[in-house]
Amino acid sequence: MAGDRDASDATAAAEAELRAGFETLAVTRPDPSAGVYEVRLNRPAQRNALSPAAFAEIPRAMSLLDRTPTARAVVLSAAGPHFCAGIELGGPGDPLAAASAAGAGDTVVAAEALRRAVLDMQGALTAIERCRKPVVAAVHGACVGGGVEVVAACDIRCCSRDATFVLKEVDMAIVADLGALQRLPRIVGYGNAADLALTGRKITAMEAKEMGLVTRVFDSKEELDAGVAKIAKEIAEKSAWAVMGTKAVLLRSRDVTVEQGLEHVATWNAGMMRSNDLKEAIRAFLEKRKPVFSKL
Repeated sequence: MAGDRDASDATAAAEAELRAGFETLAVTRPDPSAGVYEVRLNRPAQRNALSPAAFAEIPRAMSLLDRTPTARAVVLSAAGPHFCAGIELGGPGDPLAAASAAGAGDTVVAAEALRRAVLDMQGALTAIERCRKPVVAAVHGACVGGGVEVVAACDIRCCSRDATFVLKEVDMAIVADLGALQRLPRIVGYGNAADLALTGRKITAMEAKEMGLVTRVFDSKEELDAGVAKIAKEIAEKSAWAVMGTKAVLLRSRDVTVEQGLEHVATWNAGMMRSNDLKEAIRAFLEKRKPVFSKL
């Protein structure tokens, strides 16, 4: 009983902070009975371009959802006709211009300010990957530059048939630096990643599916929203410990040898295979019923 009260208090505190509001995001729990939360890029007039505020708010939202007991899966979507126009460039919200201006008059100071700014922006997107709850991207319309780097940090990527993807950095005379060049080769293979990054060409939803950038394509935005919600709900209904463990092992195994990955999952399961969720899953299977898993 005390554990239930603690979980309830933690949930209430986290949800109150989530409701406190964001400037660039909208964080909601569409179905109070499901463990699915939606993080929506919410600057439609700017085509959801990533501003300094967005880079500050994305990791805050992900951290809150990571420690919210009722959050079992996260949907990352966007408001308006397009998913994301990339980093906001050339205006008062340009984070790189602001960093460069901070070191005006001293090229070394300016270079260090830019380096820190890039590292901070990288960390903001890595927060999506580090969130222990699986993040499912729902992409529609244009997904440009930094937008592609956002979805590359997600665990599952889906899109509507009107979606397009493009890494424009090479055409802006810069190198993509927020994770696309590190994550895309592992998602779509080196050749496809090099094709996208070196040509700056735009690809359609179906080509994105063919190369493995997305796993599912839906005919419309409405079908995308419904389909992704269904995927996230299915994940949320599974054992939270098994889901979080699977994500952790997948990420760990991506960056190490097969032998090191096998050692990691053996160590993980040495502790987790004694969970009450495993016992409940076996009982439910034998009794031909739906399992009721423990709360976080």
